[in-house]
Amino acid sequence: MIFTVAIDGPAAAGKGTISRAVAARFGLAHLDTGLLYRAVGARVTAGEDPAAAARDLRPEDLARGDLRTLEAGAAASRVAALPEVRAALVDFQRRFARAGGGAVLDGRDIGTVICPEAEVKLYVTASPEIRAHRRWLETGGDPAAVLAEVRARDARDMGRADAPLRPAAEAVMIDTTDLGIDEAVARACAEIAAKLPTA
Repeated sequence: MIFTVAIDGPAAAGKGTISRAVAARFGLAHLDTGLLYRAVGARVTAGEDPAAAARDLRPEDLARGDLRTLEAGAAASRVAALPEVRAALVDFQRRFARAGGGAVLDGRDIGTVICPEAEVKLYVTASPEIRAHRRWLETGGDPAAVLAEVRARDARDMGRADAPLRPAAEAVMIDTTDLGIDEAVARACAEIAAKLPTA
C-alpha cells in the first residue's frame, strides 16, 4: 500500500505529537523531517559545510540528544533556507513517503513540495503565544525570548524563497490553540480514516 499523510505547520503547533499518534494508530511509518534539518544544523554548528552535512546525514545523527533544543531549532531554520540543503534531503523524504506500507511525514513543506500527491494533507497551527508557551514548557528560559524566537522562526520559515511554510491548497486545517491533544489527534485520525484504503 502506498499511502502518504503529510502534516505541516509551524514550530510547536503540535504536528509532531499528532504525527506520532496517528502513525501508531494506523500502523504507518513516521518521519519527523524537522529532525533531518536539526541534525544538519547541528553538524554545521560544529563546523561542517551545510550541503556536505545534508548529503552525508547518517541515522545516528538523528538520534542525538541535543536536537530538541532552541539552539538546534534555530540552526535548523537557518540551514533549511539553503536550497542546496533542501535539495539534498528531498529524495530521502520522498523515498520514505512512498515506500510500501504507508507513511506519515511532518514538517513544513511536505504537502506543498515533498509529497504534493499525498493522500491526506493536514496543516496544524496555533497562535504564536500558545506555541511559545508550549516551547517554554519544554525548554525553559525567558518566556519573552522564547516568544521572540517563535516569531522569528515563523518569519524565516514563511519568508524563505525555497519551499516556504504555507498550507497546501487542499490541506485540512487543525488549529490546536484551544484543543487538547486527544481532540487534535481524533480530528487527524478522522481525516485519515476517511481516505485510508479499506482493501
